[in-house]
Amino acid sequence: MAGLRLGPLLRYTDGSCATVWVETSRPCTAEVRCADGAEGTTRTFQIAGHHYALVPVSGLTPGTATEYEVFLDGTRAWPPPDSPFPPSVIATSPPGEELHVAFGSCRWAAPPAGGHDPVGPDALDTLSARIAAAPRGARPDVLLLLGDQVYADEVSDATRRWIADRRDLDEPPGEQVADYEEYTRLYYESWLDPEVRWLLSTVPSCMIFDDHDVIDDWNTSAAWLADMRATDWWRERLLSGLMSYWVYQQLGNLSPDELAADPLYAAVREAPDGTDVLRTFAARADADPASVRWSYRRDFGRVRLVMVDSRAARVLREDSRAMLDPDEAAWLREQVMDGRDDGGREGPYDHLLIGTSLPWLLPHLVHDVEAWNAAMCAGERGARWARRGEKIRRGADLEHWSAFPSSFDALADLIAEAGTGPGAPATVSVLSGDVHHAYVAEPSWPAGRTPDARVAQLTCSPVHNSVPLSIRLGFRFGWSAVARALGRRIARHGRCAPAAVGWRKTGGPWFGNQLMTLTLRGRSARLRLEQARAQKGGTPVLAVVADRELT
Repeated sequence: MAGLRLGPLLRYTDGSCATVWVETSRPCTAEVRCADGAEGTTRTFQIAGHHYALVPVSGLTPGTATEYEVFLDGTRAWPPPDSPFPPSVIATSPPGEELHVAFGSCRWAAPPAGGHDPVGPDALDTLSARIAAAPRGARPDVLLLLGDQVYADEVSDATRRWIADRRDLDEPPGEQVADYEEYTRLYYESWLDPEVRWLLSTVPSCMIFDDHDVIDDWNTSAAWLADMRATDWWRERLLSGLMSYWVYQQLGNLSPDELAADPLYAAVREAPDGTDVLRTFAARADADPASVRWSYRRDFGRVRLVMVDSRAARVLREDSRAMLDPDEAAWLREQVMDGRDDGGREGPYDHLLIGTSLPWLLPHLVHDVEAWNAAMCAGERGARWARRGEKIRRGADLEHWSAFPSSFDALADLIAEAGTGPGAPATVSVLSGDVHHAYVAEPSWPAGRTPDARVAQLTCSPVHNSVPLSIRLGFRFGWSAVARALGRRIARHGRCAPAAVGWRKTGGPWFGNQLMTLTLRGRSARLRLEQARAQKGGTPVLAVVADRELT
């Protein structure tokens, strides 16, 4: 009899359809049955001995929330008979209603040892407990997970022991993940967490990778990539990382229409075993990153989300270094401007959300150091400084948008264009994670270029990870006036051109396991930051530490 190994994960939803992802113990027919009669059925597909299905559900009624169950070969597999959680639901919101968008990144999913969690309460666990306690209360309409959903280079003690039982840890990559099977273990450990499992079954999610989904500082530079490709373990690690990302995360980001038109999805489903098909795709993505697009767009009524790949789409040559390759940059512009140039006074969206795992606006000192480092590595001060710069870049993780100055300025220009003129949205928000703290920063353009939209960098991480004292002190100093002056001196040494925009911090920094939520209604926007906090003698709670209007 087939069993449910992981899931269900509620992924795509709109007014009338949804997709539900599952991993099963054997080949089977997966079926979703809703209380209102909506349903969907599909056969599983196979990758490397594992079995998956993405079940399309049609016939949903807009503006409703319907309970659903999952059946495998006709036998109910979800919810389990002893579940302590309320029934999972598929909620569909009609266009124009209030939209709640929760987001965060960096979830290290190792289970607590002996009841003690070394990095504090998990924000997703805590959100799940709150929703379960009041299932008819407020909940996110969508959860954006902005990178580092799994840590391939930093495994738990339990996973380390499991890996040691299958190979020699003295051989590279040692205690890190080596292949597809070990990636499946990471997702199993992460998504089998009871609270997170139920949360992802009832709140739709959108995901994008960051470096730890593959390895720390993934695609930092051309020299870094050359060093990795010279090892005998990197290729298997990267191909396995891309294959598992496609299966566990990327598939669910796509709409049913996009899936129906996807030749890779069709080929994998049609093959008795799709491993070779998917591996060939991953190898092409490695050899020619511009041939594959991981970015995607979602529209929620009059809210547009453009999720941008800021890892695999990079151009790493020092003479043409860019966060996005030319085709990817053109695609981003097309998604942002689609409908904005039709001459009407009402644009296609009231709010534009640009999701990118790495923050666009950083503390000024960090920005200036990254811009300086990019100039050094490009040879602005000669070969000796270029070699030093590469060592500094890797050691200090200098690879955000500001380490790609032309891309930083291009994004500023695109945001200004999208946010200006008839039909401009009320807000443009850049949603990011990565840096293990949360803050709000607002840009300012030179006179005559200020957009009509309210623009903000909204950064929130981690969901569940350590925030050492060095990070707290470093980022507090990084935002200070003294640090800003120091950054200007460093930038002058690199002969760095001024950035296209200035900016100031208007909230934070906040440190802890946390989530941000944007509430969007009409042309108004409100931001709330909540942190997971332990309660003496009780369960953790999400405490509000910031709540403010953006418009």
